[in-house]
Amino acid sequence: MSGLAVCAVAGALFRSLHAPLPWLIGPLIAMAACRFAGLRLTAPMPAARIAQWCIGTTLGLYFTPSVAAIVVSRWPVLIAAASFSLVLAFVCGLWLARYTGMDRTTAFLASVPGGAQEMANIGERYGGKVDRIAIAQSLRILLVVIIIPFSLTFSGVHGADAFEGVHAAVALPQLALLMLCTGAGGLALHVLRLPNAWMLGPLFVSIVLTAHGVAWSSMPGPMANAAQVLIGCNLGQRYEREFLRAAPRFVTMVCTSVMIGMVVSALFALVLGWAADIAAPTMVLATAPGGIAEMSLTARTLRLGVAIVVAAHVSRVVILVTATAPIFRLARWFVRRRDLRTGASPD
Repeated sequence: MSGLAVCAVAGALFRSLHAPLPWLIGPLIAMAACRFAGLRLTAPMPAARIAQWCIGTTLGLYFTPSVAAIVVSRWPVLIAAASFSLVLAFVCGLWLARYTGMDRTTAFLASVPGGAQEMANIGERYGGKVDRIAIAQSLRILLVVIIIPFSLTFSGVHGADAFEGVHAAVALPQLALLMLCTGAGGLALHVLRLPNAWMLGPLFVSIVLTAHGVAWSSMPGPMANAAQVLIGCNLGQRYEREFLRAAPRFVTMVCTSVMIGMVVSALFALVLGWAADIAAPTMVLATAPGGIAEMSLTARTLRLGVAIVVAAHVSRVVILVTATAPIFRLARWFVRRRDLRTGASPD
């Protein structure tokens, strides 16, 4: 519980400093700093699931019938944003392989902005270095979660392309019923062993209820803030001092790759937003190589088209999880054929 206490204090401190996403970024930085310093702080075991359950339910409340109709009409944009993420991951993977000397399998899976656990599982199946994939994925999340919210906040962006969520008073009996329904969705996806089950399950149920005009209750602010603390605490405990000691060149190149990826994603977002007549900040969050919860919470805080951002990242997760392995096999076959023609040594 000491880790959770440190994270709660850090969240309150960042809140007093008016930092962006204080209840998420404060605990993340505090926990990561303690872990890098050698302190063995940990997050409570069920923290991640409880937090994802709460955040998934909260984000689903933005999909009112009118908003849901707008999101559905934007499906080409969502598919384009998700597909771009996979192409960018492939290019960044080739870059990492060239400048770190690692095998292409590890480099590609280290660059895909999907779940760290899912990418590590695919890497284990195809002979990648699971530890390097996990390190790269963790560093990506750390950089994206810190840099993008701060950049948007201090650039003065706020309130563009805003969507309003459910306008309902907090009613405890109805809130309990809502959480029960969304929790059932999380449990169902968990039983089916689907990725991000406790985020996507509650999110899907909440979206379906809200899109059909069911507005039982809003989410209490303190409850949403507590969920963010738990997410930050859970993300921060992934970091170890050994990260920097084991392979400093690898860590440096991964950070460089992530930074380049964020810049390229932002440029693509500007073009896509202009073509689709969607506010540029909204599209920056929609295409950013971060997680659903972190980028969606940033959109919620800054009032930047929450539903578009959520839908874009859900589409990306679905495409990445279902297409990464087949595309990886195809890419590996193509590269090996090219290496055989040129006489290069395949991975």
